[in-house]
Amino acid sequence: MNRVEPSNAAQVTSEAFILPALDQQFMLSEPLRGVRFQLEYEKAQQALRAYRIASTIVVFGSARIRESGPGRQGFWYNEARRFGRVASEQGGALSRTAEGHFNVIATGGGPGIMEAANRGAFDAGAPTIGFNITLPREQQPNPYTTPELTFRFHYFAMRKMHFAMAAAALVVFPGGFGTFDELFELLNLVQTGKAPKLPIVLVDEVYWRTVVNFEALVDCGMVALGDLELVRFAPDGAAAWRELVNAGLANGANLEAPPLTAGGK
Repeated sequence: MNRVEPSNAAQVTSEAFILPALDQQFMLSEPLRGVRFQLEYEKAQQALRAYRIASTIVVFGSARIRESGPGRQGFWYNEARRFGRVASEQGGALSRTAEGHFNVIATGGGPGIMEAANRGAFDAGAPTIGFNITLPREQQPNPYTTPELTFRFHYFAMRKMHFAMAAAALVVFPGGFGTFDELFELLNLVQTGKAPKLPIVLVDEVYWRTVVNFEALVDCGMVALGDLELVRFAPDGAAAWRELVNAGLANGANLEAPPLTAGGK
């Protein structure tokens, strides 16, 4: 009588038998949050290293601004686009040195000011970075970021870390809560010495002084008078680039790559 071999179907179809890296339920479990955090760091970092991104100019601003939007929206959009082009043409992003591409425009990768700045870099033929974030209402990457440098994050904290790590300068156009969050995060890192001092330029002084009373922070003893010197103002994109140069941002090959660890610490 022939013996019937027992089946191992239950074993090979068991969730326990799935390779951990391929087990989505396991990878998305609560205990693996630290691993997912590390993966979000490493995937983007390896791609940036492979492309030899030596430093970035980070551009923040509202995702709600449109090129044909009402009021000053069109002006802000076009000036962010102009800044992205001028900074890419004159800042070293186009010509890769032995150390890599310098002053590469980096944004949150979405619409509005992010799209405009990436678009300006795209107009110049330069590489440009998009650090996208997964949101309840899914953010779609704009079509102007370099595909190999178009990233998506789940964790805001890791996204912010990548913004700060290679930043040689920060330019901020008008925006709302998200823009404020990103601006003051980097301001605080510079103020507390957790990040190297870098030029920070706010575009459209009238807007910024309308929505933030910087002097009141000094009057109330919340910041030192010298802390206000961390911020510069510019009326438009071309002036923002001049402010960066006047602040000591070198053009391309004369730059030294910033530390590859967050805050240089």
